[in-house]
Amino acid sequence: MKLTSPAPKPDNLARQVLPIDVNWQQWIADNRLRHCTPQSMLKTMCDAGLDPSQSEAAIAAMEHNPGYLAAKRVLQQKAKLESIMANQQKLWEAAPNYSHVEKRSRVSRDEFIQRYVIGCRPVVLLDVAHDWPALKRWSPQDLAARFGQVEVEIQAGRSSDAAYEENKLKHKQRMKLAAFVDQVLKGGDTNDYYLTANNEALRRPELAPLLQDIGSLPDLCDPARLAYESSIWFGPGGTVTPLHHDTTMLLHTQITGRKRWRFISPLQTPRLYNTNGVFSPIDLDAPDLTRFPLLQGVQVLETVLNPGETIFLPLAWWHQVKALEVSLSFSFSNLSLGAVAGSYEYADP
Repeated sequence: MKLTSPAPKPDNLARQVLPIDVNWQQWIADNRLRHCTPQSMLKTMCDAGLDPSQSEAAIAAMEHNPGYLAAKRVLQQKAKLESIMANQQKLWEAAPNYSHVEKRSRVSRDEFIQRYVIGCRPVVLLDVAHDWPALKRWSPQDLAARFGQVEVEIQAGRSSDAAYEENKLKHKQRMKLAAFVDQVLKGGDTNDYYLTANNEALRRPELAPLLQDIGSLPDLCDPARLAYESSIWFGPGGTVTPLHHDTTMLLHTQITGRKRWRFISPLQTPRLYNTNGVFSPIDLDAPDLTRFPLLQGVQVLETVLNPGETIFLPLAWWHQVKALEVSLSFSFSNLSLGAVAGSYEYADP
């Protein structure tokens, strides 16, 4: 097991005995919890300038430290849960066509709930938007013509920030919709700017006419909640929603352009380095197995969503989404599923 160190090795010409302070105490606990041997730890501490006798005593004392023992017990419980999740994932992957995201029409309410909601599987529905005026009317040009003077909130300056979605509040910018449409159409493929669900544009009366272009909804949706639980997405090709999971189920309909969706089972969460809210630092477009070795062997499901198609996002599934061209889409989470929960609370790691 590779050891970490909280302090650099001192210059040999000015070598001094360093104190075993709180940082070194934490280092000892961290590395013992990572199953590093006392011998390897002692060598690292001595090489860093610490007294051998004091270092050996501090390592030995950690084995009786109440905080360390409590953490060790928690890690044992965590390992057990991860083992259960891994075995359950193997059962899921044993199912025929596990790696394939189905595309289907005429799915009944009962089958949808049993197979995809309770069964926790993504699916593309081909006929949800069959009578939506939006499919014939919505386009970048239409948005500019009807709502060009409406000021909307976008994300801008994303390309300079690796954590742009986590820092989305820092990237808020307001501009006239016509100007943004012009920027999207002329700017080419980029992830630098995007009108995302966070803008809550459809809550505003100036844009309410867009909801009139949404036709009939599946009988598993509550139309009365549509205005408060729906969002419009608009941006150039190349926009990316990074790998994350939601805390609610939703449906996402592609109006113009195409998007590539990649999915990872929630049972694979222990392998996705999720240490910040709902986000993973992994980029599925360029996976770094040296930095994230646990990703090796994780099954990634993939599908391209075409205009008129609607994807169902089950609870807790990880997903990364990329627009393949200028894209306009509509998402809605106003599911009415009776006793089946449509959202959940999560523990923020």
